[in-house]
Amino acid sequence: MASKKPRALPVRAFIRKGVTDTGAFAWVGGGVTAAAGFLASGLNTGIKKSKKDLALILSEIPCAAAGVFTTNRVKAAPVLLTRERLAAGRAQAVVVNSGNANACTGPRGLDDARAMAAMAAEVLGVPEELVLVASTGVIGVPLPLEKLKAGIPRAAAGLRRGGNTDAAEAILTTDTTVKEAAVTFTLGGRQVTVGGMAKGSGMIHPNMATMLAFLTTDAAIAPAVLHRAFRAAADVSFNMISVDGDTSTNDMAVILANGLAGNEPITNADAAAPFPAAFQGGGVPPGETVRTEK
Repeated sequence: MASKKPRALPVRAFIRKGVTDTGAFAWVGGGVTAAAGFLASGLNTGIKKSKKDLALILSEIPCAAAGVFTTNRVKAAPVLLTRERLAAGRAQAVVVNSGNANACTGPRGLDDARAMAAMAAEVLGVPEELVLVASTGVIGVPLPLEKLKAGIPRAAAGLRRGGNTDAAEAILTTDTTVKEAAVTFTLGGRQVTVGGMAKGSGMIHPNMATMLAFLTTDAAIAPAVLHRAFRAAADVSFNMISVDGDTSTNDMAVILANGLAGNEPITNADAAAPFPAAFQGGGVPPGETVRTEK
């Protein structure tokens, strides 16, 4: 596909003097692998008949990390495990399956979520506590670990900078299109990129996160500041959407920030001012929609 000149979008209320060098975001391609140091893959493991059902995201180095989660009373095992691990504010990889939600599966479900993370940690060569897990699909059916045991090494072997769309396809269930986007802006003389992918078309209602979403950035930012900025973005985006009034057992949004952009580390809210807009796709002006990549 021929490259197109990125389209600049105004940051508006998120601009702070001295925070951004350009006062604008620009669309770029690459989704979750647009930011430096991120790889992704997606493939079929047999959970679904033929469509992709397993996604991996990996940062070359450990990241600051944050997440927001469903407030539904019943929470699936992957939500419980990922929320527990993100309490430390660090992560390096995310493994996601679709076709099976690993929800309402009792103690076995939590054991299976841990096993899924352990499989990924082993083949990726990263500490198990830095691997996050997400699942989406049929509720009340045990996770088919044997299929994941065979598929996760293949997904790890397929990790690449251009694997973003494969990963975005692998997390879909009833969605009718892939949802991914990325923006870039200049911060302290350094180019910073934020990219992401999401899924969700039903059981969407406020009180987070009303779908699965995975964001990556090469910005250097402290975990606590990242969490506040991410929560602020969710409150004025995901938490303002209602499709059918139903929340879900598996909803989450997660962000990894590896610092490879080389900007001065962000340690306070003023310096983090551009990020809520970037997490929303560059502070899209009224009447415009976030572009999805084919």
